[in-house]
Amino acid sequence: MPGHGAEYTSTEWGPGVTEKPIQLYGLHRLPVQVEELLSRRFAIDWNESDRNLPLDTLVRLGTEYDGLVTTVTDRIPAPVFDAPGRRARIVANFGVGVNLIDVAAARRHGVVVTNTPDVLTDCTADLTMALMLMALRRLGEGERLVRAGQWDGWRPTQHLGRRATGLTLGIVGMGRIGQAVARRAHHGFGMRILYAGRSPAPAAIVTDLSATRHSLDQLFGLADVVSLHCPATPETEGLVDRRRLGLMRPDAVLINTARGTLVDEPALAEAIRGRRLGGAGLDVYRDEPGVAPELLALDRVVLLPHLGSATIETRTAMGMVVVRNLEAFFSGAEPPNGV
Repeated sequence: MPGHGAEYTSTEWGPGVTEKPIQLYGLHRLPVQVEELLSRRFAIDWNESDRNLPLDTLVRLGTEYDGLVTTVTDRIPAPVFDAPGRRARIVANFGVGVNLIDVAAARRHGVVVTNTPDVLTDCTADLTMALMLMALRRLGEGERLVRAGQWDGWRPTQHLGRRATGLTLGIVGMGRIGQAVARRAHHGFGMRILYAGRSPAPAAIVTDLSATRHSLDQLFGLADVVSLHCPATPETEGLVDRRRLGLMRPDAVLINTARGTLVDEPALAEAIRGRRLGGAGLDVYRDEPGVAPELLALDRVVLLPHLGSATIETRTAMGMVVVRNLEAFFSGAEPPNGV
């Protein structure tokens, strides 16, 4: 049932009806504190299945609700915005990435799209470091060995990996998350920092990290670890392809906590299977929740279910940004995080 005690109302309800509570639809369940706050502010229904909805349902929801609360896994294409009788005036995204939302179509129809930046930097950087250590030290293989009851005791040559201390880390995309990873790696593990990006990093960051800027190809050839932190755009799709993987050292590892579309997954699997690459740590995939079978078959790949922002503190903070965007929009103000 819609939430009670809603503060925001709509006057666009036809003759004889002056106002009704703003009605929202949440495409996925959110942390309880966020849901409780939204239900106090608005009349909101939830997708109880907590699974991605088909297009025909999304189109219908767009005609029945004043706004949609989406996540980074919800594809909101042009037909949702083009639909006759569309009522939704805002798509408030729970997450930074809006690559699955047709923002151009939303703009054509005057629908506002918002997101939740600046609150998931540290937790994503932490997870990046965890994946890096797991891939370098082959921790996923070791954990699976113990769980399978196949560990037969300590040996000097068993599951030898690489230590992170002193290695060279290549950061692709030196934004907030890339910088946070670089700080952890440089100050915590003494790693040498290389980076590639469309523009130079701030001078203070470069000085603090002794970081040097390189072309993408140079970075892939020099780094022991390559970590991806760039957005999903037409320019970055397939950025890590067979050719770039071929530039990497045979004992290097690739880490991706950014977007699945950045990596040619079959080519990555082929490089690891052929011992032309040491391993990989992945938190995102091209066709989530599907994972390329070639990757599932490899021991030297650490696979996580998109956990980059999965802390109680961060997911709650993301939800509060969603609430602020909605409150601003329905009060007639500019949402603080319009896309």
